[in-house]
Amino acid sequence: MLGLLSAPVAAAVGAWRPRAAAPVGVLFAALSFGAVLVAWSLAPGEGVVLPWAPGLGASFAIRMDGLAALYSLLATGVGFVVLVYSAGYLPRHLEHQGRPAAEGGRFYFFMLLFMGSMVGLAMTQDLILLFLFWDLTAIASYFLIGYDAREEASRRAALMALLVTGITAVLLLVGALLLHGAYGTFRIPELGERVRPGALLDVAGGLILVAALAKSAQVPLHFWLPRAMAAPTPVSAYLHSAAMVAAGVLLVGRVYPIISASEALLGVLLVVGGVSIAVGGLLALTRQTLKQLLACSTISQYGYVVFMFGLGGEYGAIGASFYVIAHALAKSALFLTAGAVTEATGEDRLPELGGLAGRMPLLAVASGAAAAGLAALPLTAGFFKDELLFAAALERGPVHAAVALGAAVLTLAYTWRFWAGIFLGAGGPEPGRVPGKMVWPVALLGTLVVLGGILPGPFAGLAGAAAASTLGEPVSGVGVAYHLDARPENLLALATYALGALAVLTRGVWEPVVRLFARAGEVAGPERVYRLGMSHLNSLSDRAHELEVRDLRGRIAGILLPAGALVGLGLLATPTVGVFRFGELGTDDLPLVIALGSAAAAALATCLTVRHLTLALVVSSAGFSMALVYGFLGAPDVALVAVLVETILTLLLLATLRLISPDVLRKGTRITTRQAHLKAAVAVIAGLFAFAVSWSTFSQPAIQRGAYERLIALTPEAHGKDVVTVTLADFRGLDTLGEITVVALALLGVATLLTRGRLP
Repeated sequence: MLGLLSAPVAAAVGAWRPRAAAPVGVLFAALSFGAVLVAWSLAPGEGVVLPWAPGLGASFAIRMDGLAALYSLLATGVGFVVLVYSAGYLPRHLEHQGRPAAEGGRFYFFMLLFMGSMVGLAMTQDLILLFLFWDLTAIASYFLIGYDAREEASRRAALMALLVTGITAVLLLVGALLLHGAYGTFRIPELGERVRPGALLDVAGGLILVAALAKSAQVPLHFWLPRAMAAPTPVSAYLHSAAMVAAGVLLVGRVYPIISASEALLGVLLVVGGVSIAVGGLLALTRQTLKQLLACSTISQYGYVVFMFGLGGEYGAIGASFYVIAHALAKSALFLTAGAVTEATGEDRLPELGGLAGRMPLLAVASGAAAAGLAALPLTAGFFKDELLFAAALERGPVHAAVALGAAVLTLAYTWRFWAGIFLGAGGPEPGRVPGKMVWPVALLGTLVVLGGILPGPFAGLAGAAAASTLGEPVSGVGVAYHLDARPENLLALATYALGALAVLTRGVWEPVVRLFARAGEVAGPERVYRLGMSHLNSLSDRAHELEVRDLRGRIAGILLPAGALVGLGLLATPTVGVFRFGELGTDDLPLVIALGSAAAAALATCLTVRHLTLALVVSSAGFSMALVYGFLGAPDVALVAVLVETILTLLLLATLRLISPDVLRKGTRITTRQAHLKAAVAVIAGLFAFAVSWSTFSQPAIQRGAYERLIALTPEAHGKDVVTVTLADFRGLDTLGEITVVALALLGVATLLTRGRLP
């Protein structure tokens, strides 16, 4: 995981010497790409499985299979090109915003962190490990999208992306736990062999797909991606074309052996993919801002990939993988083009641009090659992505072929709108000079798109290996090549060019209808629902905050009441017949009963006592009673610790009360009838909560053997006579040391504030 290790190195170098952060980041990206390429060349299919949490069935299982190679090469290769671009872009970006060059280190840290997380995500074979890398990409993307933290739009976009992808990530974990509970493993290959069609697979697989489709910005969870264009251009070019949104379809490909057993889940992929193609494509035809147009087109393009997974078969699997390669190269180049054009002209809207082909010829040609690849023109890698799409759709019937044709026509129309709007026509602003580092990366990506159209073998081979990992079996009989005949795929390609040209020429006819559709989405679409939901949640949070911070009772109630309510709901939803039972009570238990009764009586007395001195003594008596319980249970060391703790706390409480004015103490003893009722209600709910948890735990303890047996076996090695002593001396001792450290830091902060005066 060179990317993960290199992230802190780049940050440290950036803090020491800001100008060195860019070359260090580029160097590590190149090394990461080389490491992945060597690993795939020398040891394809090799992996490592290490026990991680054996009791939970989780393992550190990674493997360099075809799927891992494809996405790892894209993450590191495109990442390298984008970081080269960033070396020219970022200093100018920071200068425009009046920010110090030292902030560049933070940018390279999170870019490399995301790169390493993406490689780990691609290689993992365990659902729990996958979930961890999944969340790590979400964290890195949050800081990258919100890199311009001074801008409110950036902060809001980062939060939106984190919430949509982070909340749905919990569904991924729930789905993994459901599969583990049913089949006893988190290993994806083993699950692919064991799963059977049924309701459980539909539910668990559906939860995992929600997480995947949200990450790939598929309808209806697509709205976060256009907002994420508030990020700097290199972030958009990397995360939103070849990395972050690609992680969603990577997850679909990885768990495809599991979900393919369910026809319902494949149907969901078909529907969501088809709708996303249409919605993203139509929105791209209405957006005026360059990056917004590209973001909406990404929604549509990854809808292609999801649609092909839904089609299934070898053509669908190879087509999905090939499409990811072609799209990543082309779309990254177009995002970088948008950044270079904006930097050169100061404009980022299509109506203010045009006529730049003669004044920026290299950028026009390079981005033209990338646009041709996205539009699936011949002699580009994109031609074969559409050929595979048509072949997969034709296998399923004419309806699916019609959807594929419509998708290709939409792509050609909005791709032409982007490129022609920038480079053709006249009347655009005079461009300034941009660094070569912002142009040559586009030229490199455009060249790769063309080479992929002339020599498609390496791309096709990589896509075939990825498809084999997706299907769980070798693929054969699917190749890419030019065929000068009247086969259906070629006829659909010719129809695409004809209908695409017609769409471009008749723009004035259909554009008002499309704009009406986009406006309807803004008024009543999912983003509107998100904003209303956030508004209501903020109001609820403000109200809860007012209740909680009013006094100590409110804070306690804010913790105990929700906990009691959740436990109560859990008990109501869980079958409890035969779970709770009574044990026998003998004469030997009488001292224990007396001690427990004393503790209960002391706890009850705290609710009836209003004088602070009496209250301190009553509270301490409850603790001392529990010390007797520990003694009766044969744990004298725990009893001694409890006595010491209660004694010290009682002395501290009495000393604190001595420092408080008697008038303040007398004022605190006055409580209203409403407050008394609230205290009683909180006490009852909290008591029932503790009672339910304790009784359920002791009535039916866990049958399976736990870690306690290993702790007992290791106790002599820790030079202790019993587990409790070792735990108190080792784990609790370290925990207490940590608490002392926190208190010391807090006191240091208080002392600093006192020496510098009060805060304004």
